[in-house]
Amino acid sequence: MRQRIVRLALVAGVTVLALLILLATCGTGDEHATAPPAGATRSTTKGAAPVTRLTVPAAYDTSRGWEITGLSPEYVVARRSGVLAYLERVDGTRYRLRTLDARTGRHGWAGRPWRPLGDPGSFPGLLAVTKEDRQFFVTWSYGRTGDDPLTTAGSFVSLDVYDAADGTRQRVEVPWPDVPIVTGTGPGVLISDGRARSAVVAPDTGEVSSVPPPRLGYPKGCAECRRLTAVRGVTSKGLLVSGARGFWVPGGWFSRDRAPAGADRASGVPASLTSGHVLARWRPQKGAARAATHDIWAVHEAGTGRPLVKAECRRPAIEPGEYPQAVVSPGGRYLIAGSLAFDLDARTGRCFEEADGSKPLTLTTVTDGGVAYGASGARGAADALAGGGSPVAVDLATGVPEALAGTVRLPVAQVAGVGVFRWTDARDRVHLVGYAGRG
Repeated sequence: MRQRIVRLALVAGVTVLALLILLATCGTGDEHATAPPAGATRSTTKGAAPVTRLTVPAAYDTSRGWEITGLSPEYVVARRSGVLAYLERVDGTRYRLRTLDARTGRHGWAGRPWRPLGDPGSFPGLLAVTKEDRQFFVTWSYGRTGDDPLTTAGSFVSLDVYDAADGTRQRVEVPWPDVPIVTGTGPGVLISDGRARSAVVAPDTGEVSSVPPPRLGYPKGCAECRRLTAVRGVTSKGLLVSGARGFWVPGGWFSRDRAPAGADRASGVPASLTSGHVLARWRPQKGAARAATHDIWAVHEAGTGRPLVKAECRRPAIEPGEYPQAVVSPGGRYLIAGSLAFDLDARTGRCFEEADGSKPLTLTTVTDGGVAYGASGARGAADALAGGGSPVAVDLATGVPEALAGTVRLPVAQVAGVGVFRWTDARDRVHLVGYAGRG
């Protein structure tokens, strides 16, 4: 009897130990947890289709892909690694950054939940930044702290900077007096007021640097550069600054010395900045054949200002409220913006519009194979991606647009050979669907 009691006690002890091990393996995880929320992500297995099968261009295979649901309206991509990052709401006031391998649809690391500043009902800002060979994801929010009788109130920009490779995070807080503009199109995070005041956060170290407006390195001999001064972005050589009659990198180069052939040297306006390139608009030289009707658009190296390639487009009758934003193919060979498309390797540029300036295309996405997607008759890139206008595909090698069926959705991005498509369901939830490219 005594031996039986001992055996029963041993069995019970083993059972308890197994239960304890099971509970230990079912914890809530940490900053690098990989388990997605239940039902948030679905991917194909052995050819099974994602939950949602959209009507997309024929270049994408809807039988192979993945889908994520309930994410923030914004997402970003680390182009070199093919990692996609997005924000999800944890509860009423907290958010978490999650990552996804665009090739497979599998989740990677996930950041810890946190409460951003400002409106708890609004998603924080989200950026992707590349500095040299390292890629980072940045979430940011703006708000006040210390609004109580015992604490001095202050406002600042709060940034969480994640290494895209493993999710290592550092927090940076920058005092700021008013609602900021925060961008990450260069090797640093730029915080600005839309004019001459700015601060730059280095994503690798968290160091914050700023240049007072009087020390923005105004070019000699350009008195008008001191009017309408604005910090436009960050290049590998410093800030990109513009004035009424030119743009420059302080201590580096000045647009009047980098004008493309046939352009009025004092007319350059930076329209968009990507990692490594500046898209600028120029007026033709006075007396040129089309000086009264056309603009010259040129892509410049951001570090040196050297013009690489140009194209001419008919000048709009009314100046647009904002210039087209440049989008670069994953490998960096092609750059598109509005009706413009450039092959940076072949040094060719095109403007997709009729000779009289009518029916311009709005290009939204470009692949490494040189196929650009967009729409004719759209009011802009956001409108085209939302279904406005008539969808088209353009082979940039031939420059011939191909009309797509009116029901076709345009990819919002091309990542690691996968086309990413966005849609919103009847409950106002955002979905991202990734379809593998054919071939």
